[in-house]
Amino acid sequence: MTVTADSVTRPGDPAHPRHVATDVVVVGAGLSGLVTAAQLTAAGRRVVLLDQEPPASLGGQAFWSFGGLFLVDSPEQRRLGVHDSVDLAFADWLGSARFAEGAAEGRGPDRHGYAWARGFVDFAGGEMRSWLHGLGVRWFPLVQWAERGGYPAGGHGNSVPRFHVTWGTGPGILEPFVRAALDAHRDGLLDLRFRHRVTSLVTTDGRVTGVRAERLAPSRAGRGEPSSREVVGEVEISAGAVVIASGGIGANHELVRERWPASAGTLPARMLSGVPDSTDGLMIGHAAAAGAALVHEDRMWHYPEGIANHSPVWTAHGIRILPGPSSLWVDADGGRLPAPLFPGFDALGALEHVTARGDDHSWFVLNRRIMETEFALSGSEQNPDLTGRDVRLLLDRVRPGAVGPVARFAEQSPEFVFADDVAGLAAGMNALTEATPGARGHVDADALAALVAARDAQVLSGLGKDPQVTAVAAARRFSVDRVMRVAPPRALTDPQDGPLLAVRLSVLTRKTLGGLHTDAAGRALDAAGEVLPGLWAVGEAAGFGGGGVHGHRALEGTFLGGCLFTGRTAGRALARELR
Repeated sequence: MTVTADSVTRPGDPAHPRHVATDVVVVGAGLSGLVTAAQLTAAGRRVVLLDQEPPASLGGQAFWSFGGLFLVDSPEQRRLGVHDSVDLAFADWLGSARFAEGAAEGRGPDRHGYAWARGFVDFAGGEMRSWLHGLGVRWFPLVQWAERGGYPAGGHGNSVPRFHVTWGTGPGILEPFVRAALDAHRDGLLDLRFRHRVTSLVTTDGRVTGVRAERLAPSRAGRGEPSSREVVGEVEISAGAVVIASGGIGANHELVRERWPASAGTLPARMLSGVPDSTDGLMIGHAAAAGAALVHEDRMWHYPEGIANHSPVWTAHGIRILPGPSSLWVDADGGRLPAPLFPGFDALGALEHVTARGDDHSWFVLNRRIMETEFALSGSEQNPDLTGRDVRLLLDRVRPGAVGPVARFAEQSPEFVFADDVAGLAAGMNALTEATPGARGHVDADALAALVAARDAQVLSGLGKDPQVTAVAAARRFSVDRVMRVAPPRALTDPQDGPLLAVRLSVLTRKTLGGLHTDAAGRALDAAGEVLPGLWAVGEAAGFGGGGVHGHRALEGTFLGGCLFTGRTAGRALARELR
């Protein structure tokens, strides 16, 4: 569904006086803000929804997403023979989160994150699918297996596939909530104001009672493109409550580096952004200035498998490779990452390995057959078949010999290095590193050849002791992996699968796992842990619930799901409070 400047009241119109009163102000017109507004207006509450970007960017980061949702014991899983349960999913969640002691008993800094996690997993195994299905959302039937972990039972990772790709990707998730916004606007319940940048919260007698905002000059910037910050006016909006739905800090690399934990090494000078420039974290700072508490600011979910977009939309625009498990993963000097840091198993563990070394890149080493079988690119724009709900195009992706989205991207990207032999591959890898200012690392051709030969010998044995080789064999027991996500085990140097390929991987900033501390309803808390009256927070700004629903690690498909769950929960609770 398309939203144009004519769909809503525009900044500068007579309908935008300097002082306005409403029931609720929601700051941020991304997925969590739209869901919150939908719940409030459905209950008859009047909402002003503010966003600093132009109408083209309605929906925020969610539009650009792959549309993956973490669902538990779904019909799609059951049809594939996957045996899942809420208990198993929550055990996996706890093994990944590593919440602080006392969280389960309602004590300590993770107490609210734990409560939100319990609620979210119940939601993922209960109402989420039927609720969305009733709104018209559908899913690709082949469930994907993200964040496999590779650790013993009780450790990080998904025990079973749970990543359900939405038919229509990110835009498909947004569609019913954009429709609800337009309907509420038509009915006079929603005032959707683009090009409004909040500069502070208004407090009265210890209660948040509104916002002050700058009106920015109209902009013709396309979706996700950087837009002007020229100020043309100001407005103050009074409200019974304010909801922060402004997202995280992923585009603010200075802030990301400042908050990155020293124990995890150093983030490199050269990083890519997986989110538009507007994901700047400023609103979180304004909430803190008004007395809201922040927790777990050093918890983040960035990716080590980023590649530069050859056709960027925003600054330092990067895309994540969603890999199958067969590629060799080596560091900037060609050394293999330790088990279980295989592609698709532990994103944060691999990232911390890279940053602990002080590298700004790592490499996947594979061949063309593995790329065509196992690689997918995250993002709605990189998956025109799924985004456009085009069955014919989708069938072309898996048809032998077809040139899919990844192969087309590889033809245009300098990050993909092809060669006929290992020596030529190492030379190409080193040439790319040397051509990048500030990059370090040198791959020894003989050492890389020995590594490839050792891996191939394990595969050709038909069994093998190498943990990655055995992990690949285990993955192929799952029907979806065997058919479309994991290549048949063969030597990397097998001529029928050539040429050889190395892909340079860069750090890609993405999600904030900490944020505004909230209670079980989404109400913001102060430094003493007491409710800060009038202020609420949802989505990434609230660490997807409680200031940190994921703890230290995420299981994927939980970011969009967290926006849905927090927006739905807080919107309904706030609507009841305002009766």
